[in-house]
Amino acid sequence: MNGFRRPSWWALLLTVAGALLFTRLGIWQLHRADFKESLLRRYAAAVTAPLQDFAAVAAKPPADSFPRVQVRGHYLVDRLYLLDNPRHDERGGVEVFAPLQIGDQQHLLLVDLGFLPGNGNGKMPPLPPLSAEEVDLHGLYVPPPPTGFEMGGDALARQTRWPKDSIYLAPAQVSRDLGRPLYPRVLALDADAASVYVRRHTLDLTMPPSRHRAYAFQWFSFALAAVVILLVLHRKRGPRRP
Repeated sequence: MNGFRRPSWWALLLTVAGALLFTRLGIWQLHRADFKESLLRRYAAAVTAPLQDFAAVAAKPPADSFPRVQVRGHYLVDRLYLLDNPRHDERGGVEVFAPLQIGDQQHLLLVDLGFLPGNGNGKMPPLPPLSAEEVDLHGLYVPPPPTGFEMGGDALARQTRWPKDSIYLAPAQVSRDLGRPLYPRVLALDADAASVYVRRHTLDLTMPPSRHRAYAFQWFSFALAAVVILLVLHRKRGPRRP
């Protein structure tokens, strides 16, 4: 390395530590991308999996898997919730959720009835009536919709009429609003050609695999930049011309 000056020990230590840290973070992001892809594959396979009894997984669903269950109960037809920020429709619309009473259980099961498309005029479409009789349901037992920061706090507590709508549907807020505990997951009903609801079984990930890979590339770039900066700063310069 005749063209470079010997770096000081602290500069070399700082560069090596930074490059190792950035490389480690990049590898971690690649592992997260692989995990998310595996999760998506398991979710897609669960759509056609055999049905199992809801009681077996109700309180403690298996981690990182999505049981396809069957359950019997009756809807609380006057306690509907509307999620008005679904991402898969450009004309507007709402995702409709209804609490389900299962026998004499204290816990309620929040059922995702599906997406009700809008008509593009910004008005909420009319909700189809639900039967108050006992119904047999089957679908995927999935995590609740992701939540985020909501301006003004709990939007459900400020509303006095039903159905209630919100841009986020936090299970804790729904439980507090109903005055009843909820099961830890949501039942996403199987697709039904006769239903007016659109039911697309897609796992809503906060960060998809592609974004993890983009972050990995960013961290690897930082590691390379740290080495390049060290070399540039310690490159020997020729004598200045008069």
